[in-house]
This record gives sequence, C-alpha cells and structure tokens, in this order.
Amino acid sequence: MRVAMFGYQTWGHRTLQALLDSDHEVVLVVTHPKSDHAYEKIWDDSVAELAEKNGVPVLLRNRPDDPELLDAVRESRPDILVANNWRTWLPPELFDLPPHGTLNVHDSLLPSYAGFSPIIWALINGEERVGVTAHRMNADLDAGDILVQRSVAVGPADTATDLFHRTVDLIAPIVRESLDLIASGRDAAQWQPQDRSRASFFHKRSAEDSRIDWSWPAERLERLVRAQSDPYPNAYTFHRGQRIRIVSAAVSEGRYGGTPGRIFIREGDGIVIVAGADAHSGRHPGLVIRRLRTDDGTEYAATDYFRTMGGYLTTRP
Repeated sequence: MRVAMFGYQTWGHRTLQALLDSDHEVVLVVTHPKSDHAYEKIWDDSVAELAEKNGVPVLLRNRPDDPELLDAVRESRPDILVANNWRTWLPPELFDLPPHGTLNVHDSLLPSYAGFSPIIWALINGEERVGVTAHRMNADLDAGDILVQRSVAVGPADTATDLFHRTVDLIAPIVRESLDLIASGRDAAQWQPQDRSRASFFHKRSAEDSRIDWSWPAERLERLVRAQSDPYPNAYTFHRGQRIRIVSAAVSEGRYGGTPGRIFIREGDGIVIVAGADAHSGRHPGLVIRRLRTDDGTEYAATDYFRTMGGYLTTRP
C-alpha cells in the first residue's frame, strides 16, 4: 500500500521507521516543527530527519488546515494515512481521503486515557497495565474502532520512563500487523467499536500538574514522583520559599499523624513527610523523600538536605 504519515517526536519516528522497514511504500511525511514545550523536548527523535534521510518528501506544519497540505496529500495518492503523536485534530477531508482512511496509533489502552500524556496519567492513577492501540480515526478524539491493541504490566517500582520504553517498543509490531491486516482485505481486519461509556480524556501536562499537593495520600504522591521521573520535569514542592524537586520517594512503613506537609522524622534512608487529607487521624503512611534536587541542579540525599526535623513543605512559596 501507499502510505502517508502524520507524526511527531519519538512515537512518530518509531512509526515511520516501521513503515520504512515494511513492504509498504511511504509516499509523504507530515510532521511538526521543533517545539520549546518542556514535554516535547524530551522524546524528540526527528521524524523530518528520518524522512529526509530516506528520500521521503516531508512537510512541516503546526496545523493541518492548510489547502496546500491537503493538495499535497491528495497528489501523493495514499491508500492509507498512518498517524502517531500528531498534536492537533485532523479534519475529515484529510482522515477520510484515502480508500482505507487513517490508522491512528495512540499510547494508551483505549477507550481509557484518550488525549495527552496517557502513560503519566495512568501511572499517577495506579493503573495495572498500559499499552498502545491502533484504531481508525474518526471525527472524535481517539474514538474510532480498534484494530490492534497490546499492553504491558505496570510494576510497583516502574517510572514513566520505564513505561515509555516498554510501550514505544510496541509501536513497530502494531503498525506492521495493522497494515498487513488492512492490506489483506476486509475479512482479515476485524475492527472493534469502542465502548464509549468507558472513555476518559486527559489534557497536556504542564508545570502546574507536577506541583505536589500534600493533602493527597502518600501512595498517590509516590506514584506522582515515579510518573514525573527524569527526564520529565520532576514533581516539586517548596521548602522555606524555595522550590525543591523530588527525585526519589517511597511510601513510609509507619503511620504518621499531623498536618499534611510536616517534615516529621527519619525513616530508613529518607525523611517522612506527613501526607493525606485526613492525616490528623494518624492511620495512614507518609511520603518518604529519599532524594531531591534544588533549582540550581544540585541533588541531595534527603537526610543531608533536611538536617533538622520540623517545619513544612508547602504547595506554594
């Protein structure tokens, strides 16, 4: 089949490489210009460079509502569009243009976690599995019929970085399997409608979403720290008006009562911070901070940084 691809960052790069390694012909690539957004500078393998290296025509666009772009896609005569990590909505005159429509590859187990940063949100929420879904694009966000879906387990110590690497490795086999099924004919490709009653939608992450709220239970805060692992912008809090970023943390073994955010006691190799909306009850664990980083980039063991107990970590300076 003749394939035109819309994609960006490492997700798009893996998709394009899978297409180039397949028996299908890549006739056009559309990708975004480089961005200064913190999250878009992390996994930033260049789709444009890969396309150019392989002699594939490439267009840089922030948005797809461009008559020249529509003309270019039409003139490339694709049998199918494949999209992965295209950051804006595609209009129907594009996604319905080829005979086989558009196959979108999304890094969640749809219908859950449609939208942005699904792995980070799923880890914060304590999901047991994450994965990748190939589905037919329609007018609603990540809502089309599913063709192939694969998942991986979330371990108790997994970070978002760990899960990124495991899920991004699913892209190539999913793309190859999906296109081979579609090329084989209607009977081979079994499209499954999504259960829209189970759908959930998430927005892009920003600095505000990494701010620690000490009224959260320690278990959720520990997952937030793992979800904001390096190289992501770390979860952060404030100590004596200065921001500190939490690099490593754990749920305490003991139960600690008092006011959320209180710098309480040493436990093992870290310092316990009282946490939870009902921390006054003393029935719940706290968050053990093990390692932290100041805004100048210096990293500390929490036991070296917090030399005396008492005082509070706060949500704002």
